[in-house]
Amino acid sequence: MKIIFFGSSHFAVPSLETLLKIPYKVCCVVTQPDKKKGRHLRLSATDVKSIAQRAGLHIFQPKDVNAPESVRYIAKFNPDLLVVVAYGQILSQGILALPKIFALNIHASLLPKYRGAAPISWAIIRGEKTTGITVIQLTRKMDAGPMLLQKAIAIGGDDDSLTLEDKLRSLGADLLLEALKEIKEKTYKLTAQDEQKVILAPKLKKNDGCIGWDKTAFEILNLIRGSLPWPGAFTYYKDRLIKISKAGIGPFVPRKTGAQGGGLVLNAGKTLEIMADGSSLLIKELQPESKKKMSAAEFISGYKVKAGDIFGKK
Repeated sequence: MKIIFFGSSHFAVPSLETLLKIPYKVCCVVTQPDKKKGRHLRLSATDVKSIAQRAGLHIFQPKDVNAPESVRYIAKFNPDLLVVVAYGQILSQGILALPKIFALNIHASLLPKYRGAAPISWAIIRGEKTTGITVIQLTRKMDAGPMLLQKAIAIGGDDDSLTLEDKLRSLGADLLLEALKEIKEKTYKLTAQDEQKVILAPKLKKNDGCIGWDKTAFEILNLIRGSLPWPGAFTYYKDRLIKISKAGIGPFVPRKTGAQGGGLVLNAGKTLEIMADGSSLLIKELQPESKKKMSAAEFISGYKVKAGDIFGKK
């Protein structure tokens, strides 16, 4: 079975590595063009390209994968199957029509919940207890194709977007292997998604990380965990933007107050306790704008924080 692999990010790496260990021919790897990164704006390859180079695979990096010349180039490989994992471009019908079987996609949610670019982040932000991987046939409508396989895992209380991604990318590689076996043996079944249960997970915008102190401490903690590494959960202290990277639930259970539209500092010692809606949040690690991350105690000492201060924009 001849496979063309479409992938770019860290999430896609285990799936490509799995394909290299089994007796299917990866005839081409399609990945995003190199991009300038870092202080010195040096060109950097995608994570998938680095793996493909080490394996000696043919690599194609079109700026527009759906351009007629790109479609013609990919068609020359005469693939049986396309495997698409965190590629970064939406594929046209012209691309999807190329394989003899179909295009397969590994999606990091329990579809039809969390269709879109940021399923891992939104599952945590919205307080889900479980998530998982769904293997689907790729169609023109985003993440809406019929399902081949699905497997759920628990979202741990300490999980953030980064740790959960690591769990899901490994699970995705396992399910890809299972799906390929079913396709080869022609035992797979396609199940339509329930359109009545669709939840969208669009790409996070910067303002999605802004903390609303009228939310409960649990909701704010989910935002902190789910918005890592970008945009990061943030608030303001004395008009300075502050990102919060680690927190917990505090012991204090105040009545709903609003605290002048912000979070009222209840205690400022080794940790920073801030009032939320009906609860309180213990800040453990934070990062003032243009500064390094620091512990709550370091922040309290350096910025002279005291009980009664307000976090949030006035």
